[in-house]
Amino acid sequence: MAKLERRSTGMGKKPALLVVDAINAFTDPACPLGTRVDAEIGAIQTLLATFRRLRLPIYFTSQAYTDASQASVWREKLPSVDWLQSGTRWVDVDARLEPRAGEIIIVKHAPSAFFDTDLKRRLLADGVDTVFVVGFTTSGCVRASAVDAVSGNFRTIVVPEGCGDRDPGAHAANLYDLDAKYADLTALQDALRMLEGGCGQPAP
Repeated sequence: MAKLERRSTGMGKKPALLVVDAINAFTDPACPLGTRVDAEIGAIQTLLATFRRLRLPIYFTSQAYTDASQASVWREKLPSVDWLQSGTRWVDVDARLEPRAGEIIIVKHAPSAFFDTDLKRRLLADGVDTVFVVGFTTSGCVRASAVDAVSGNFRTIVVPEGCGDRDPGAHAANLYDLDAKYADLTALQDALRMLEGGCGQPAP
């Protein structure tokens, strides 16, 4: 079967960084949802440093539940999601990526950062036209968030070094599919060069 034509959409005038579910539940192997992602955390730290220096918008997500009615069908399908209880350490952003003042944490109940949240409204209010996506897991919430980003008409860039998954095969397959249809798959060093190419205002 012939491949569909695809093009890079690149970066627009105002990018934001979306760090999807870089929470302890996914970064600590002690949780059934977690796996070791030290290299991926390092890549996200590098992106955070650049976005902060250029004073560009940064959004984190956490997935947390306060009652049994929230995402009840998904939690029935995937019972380990019940570890994501509000008020526990599992739903806190990994301390290595500590959000700073002014960096928004979007609490969500579904895979996508956009579903039933105000993320799109916030991005538009910030004048954002491009979303860089990293986080966990590639085959779940990263993919869902990237698909919804382009569905919301944002240029969407996924940095593979900053994405992780418990299943290496699912990780690779989903990155391939995102690049084929929904986002630009852009290596970390290329993403940094894009960002350094003139957007944002360096902090004094």
